[in-house]
Amino acid sequence: MAHRIITQVFVTGARVFGRAASEAWKHASAQSAYQKSVPAANNTLSSSGLTLDEACRILNVSPPKGGKANLDVVTERFKKLFDLNDPKKGGSFYLQSKVLRARERIELEMREAESAAEREAELKEGWKPKVYKD
Repeated sequence: MAHRIITQVFVTGARVFGRAASEAWKHASAQSAYQKSVPAANNTLSSSGLTLDEACRILNVSPPKGGKANLDVVTERFKKLFDLNDPKKGGSFYLQSKVLRARERIELEMREAESAAEREAELKEGWKPKVYKD
């Protein structure tokens, strides 16, 4: 009689764990397929997940047009908001980190636009190797 109960418990437990493992496998494969199909999701800052629009709204600055933004205004707003949200002064660490991530996102956009402009200038100019004559 005891062996029958132990066998039923074992079979039921194996069935439950088997279903859980198969569901986890389905979820993981669906997630990896989604990440492969959505390249824009991988294009954001991984630590913050902020878009450029959100970053500009946080710092209350206009979005960079053509990769050009006024860094003085961005830095000024960043310093002001960062100091206002200092946890030692009763501010919020969460808001302070959002302000920091917003500044990083805007700077990232500007660096990417700058490197794209450099590549375009190099392509327009063409490749000019150095020739040494003896």
